[in-house]
Amino acid sequence: MSRAPHENVATVLVDPCVLADLELSLMALDLRVWPVRTAPICEDGPRQEFQVRRRLLMGRRGAWDCAATWVPVWVGFGPTWRTGDEPLPWAAHEALWEALGRRAEHVRFHKRLGGVRPLPLPVDLDG
Repeated sequence: MSRAPHENVATVLVDPCVLADLELSLMALDLRVWPVRTAPICEDGPRQEFQVRRRLLMGRRGAWDCAATWVPVWVGFGPTWRTGDEPLPWAAHEALWEALGRRAEHVRFHKRLGGVRPLPLPVDLDG
């Protein structure tokens, strides 16, 4: 039995006041931020956003209550981190955890990756 195609992502709760800055800093590392609410793989983004946020908050049993209104995002890895079908290198994991750690006051996450359906990259209309 083979596994359905997936993309490795970190699921992160982000304080809305730093979301744009976080996205720009992660883009420089070829890490892509997808707010769950607007991710192209979500048929009902608002509902999935609620479910993801609730699952993360409930799992921490009050420790993350400050993040009750924060934005759940998936952070994926761009092509510079990939080598064909090989697993992600540990350097990719380290880059992500270090970047998120620098914003510890404004993000909540577990140091582990999950899998979601592949997220499509934007298409260049000029080329």
